[in-house]
Amino acid sequence: MGNVLVTAILAIQMITALVMIGLILVQHGKGADMGAAFGSGGSGSLFGASGSANFLSRTTAVLAAVFFACTLALAYYSNAGPQTGSSVLEGSTLTAPAPATPASGAAQIPGTTAPPAAPATTSAPAAPGVPDSGQIPTK
Repeated sequence: MGNVLVTAILAIQMITALVMIGLILVQHGKGADMGAAFGSGGSGSLFGASGSANFLSRTTAVLAAVFFACTLALAYYSNAGPQTGSSVLEGSTLTAPAPATPASGAAQIPGTTAPPAAPATTSAPAAPGVPDSGQIPTK
C-alpha cells in the first residue's frame, strides 16, 4: 500500500512539474503589458488582455502548491520507512582496505629506500669460492 502511494505521489509531482513548466513558458512578463496597452496587437488573445494573466498565474500558483505538497509528502514517506540503523553506510557492502604494515625505519624517511630483506634459503651453503645463486659475487 505504501509503495503504491509513494508511486502515485511521485507521478502527480512529475505531471504537476511538467504542466507548471509549460504554463510558465506561455506567460508573458510584466513588461509585455505596456506594449499591449499601446496597441501592440496583444488584445486579440484567447483570454483577453488581463484575463489570461489572472487565469495563468492562478493556475500556476495552484500547481506550485500541489507540487510543494507532493514534495513534503515524499519527504515524509522517505523518512517514515523502517530504519535499519543510524547511518546510511551501515547497509553498505563495501569494505575498507586493510592498513599496510609499516616498513622499517629507513623506508619511512622520504627519498630513501629500505635495504631488501635477505632471502630465506633452506639449502646448504655453497662451497667456498663458488657463488651461491642467492648472493652477488664480490671480488
